[in-house]
Amino acid sequence: MILNVKNLKFHYPNHSVINSASFSVGKGEMLAVLGTNGTGKTTLLKTINRLLKPQAGVVLLDNIPVTSLNRNTLAQRIGYVEQQRTGSRTTVFNAVLLGRKPYIRWDITKKDIEIAEEAMATLGLIEYALRYLDELSGGELQKVVIARALAQQPEVLLLDEPTSSLDLKNQLDVLSLIRRITRERGIAAVVAIHDLNMAIRFADQFILLKNKEVYAAGGIEVITPENIEAVYSVPVTLTKYNGYQVVIPL
Repeated sequence: MILNVKNLKFHYPNHSVINSASFSVGKGEMLAVLGTNGTGKTTLLKTINRLLKPQAGVVLLDNIPVTSLNRNTLAQRIGYVEQQRTGSRTTVFNAVLLGRKPYIRWDITKKDIEIAEEAMATLGLIEYALRYLDELSGGELQKVVIARALAQQPEVLLLDEPTSSLDLKNQLDVLSLIRRITRERGIAAVVAIHDLNMAIRFADQFILLKNKEVYAAGGIEVITPENIEAVYSVPVTLTKYNGYQVVIPL
């Protein structure tokens, strides 16, 4: 397993957010982090990426504690796409090139430019290279920030609600891209997501958060009506349509 989270605990001065979290993700796997609002999905991603310091537990990257890595090395190995994004008067090319920042010593190299262009090509953004971010749609902007994370050439990709505020087509496009990139590049993706049906359709592994802990973790076998009702307080049934498992609230 490339990413191992063991007995992670995090709390703010006034309240606890994560009492215990343990799970692992392998190369080529996409893991969906599921749970209701306020269960700590964003906090969990930030703790993995060392943006927040846990009070207990350990995060291992290839069996190396992330606390032993300096900030540049960590940025080379973990790409993070946060939830809140706004456009700016920065071009798409320059925004993606920022993903090379952890590697740049004195100046931008030809290799940095080639890797940024490759990331844009992967996300279908070459024709947008000179467009400004504040001219893009929500789906286009989402692809830019994912391309920037890919330009870091990470081993682990963390994505916080990558489909929020996107229309149905862009949700499918973005999650399809994440799954394809994860498998083709042999990286691990951890995706915090609200939509159960999208998670089931694209993810390989799942963790369900409840009461500040991991309630269930594993493959599709943990996506049961009983677990979903326990976590979301909504009775559901599961059925199959066109080969896809579908969650239907009752």
